[in-house]
Amino acid sequence: MIERLWTAGEMPLSDGLYRPDDTGLEVHVEGPGAFHPDAGQPIPFRLGGPFDVAQAIEEDGIEEVNTYFESPLPDGSGWMSGGGGGMGNIGYLARLDAHRSLRWVAVMYHSNPFVEVHYEGVTAVFTNDWRNRLTLDLTGQQFWAYRPPNSTHTCHPVPYAKP
Repeated sequence: MIERLWTAGEMPLSDGLYRPDDTGLEVHVEGPGAFHPDAGQPIPFRLGGPFDVAQAIEEDGIEEVNTYFESPLPDGSGWMSGGGGGMGNIGYLARLDAHRSLRWVAVMYHSNPFVEVHYEGVTAVFTNDWRNRLTLDLTGQQFWAYRPPNSTHTCHPVPYAKP
């Protein structure tokens, strides 16, 4: 379901970290969002527990993906993609493998679209259209636990070279 949506240029509308095996984790993003007085601030981000992906899509629907950037990871193992959807309030971040297949996509209803990324070692710093920043350690277990179909091994984090 998630892989099919992504291939069609769509994503779920519910806040969440979605994987191609149709599992998901709750995503909590609280302000500052797009509030103009808070522009240029860090975006608080935390992951919660698993949720029913099919139910979330049924209840909240889907949205077209508007990609603002695709950036190669410093170690060459894949790509980060970012952008948004909706009427300008929705942001997404996606980790793609070296062949640009989806590893995960994080959808955030109130984050605003993400327009750029830069890397600081194993950390990616994403900036939205109000210059707010979201920082993620890409080696965190929640970002690499997905096992691709027909794989005999679990994906492990790869150290990133400093750019």
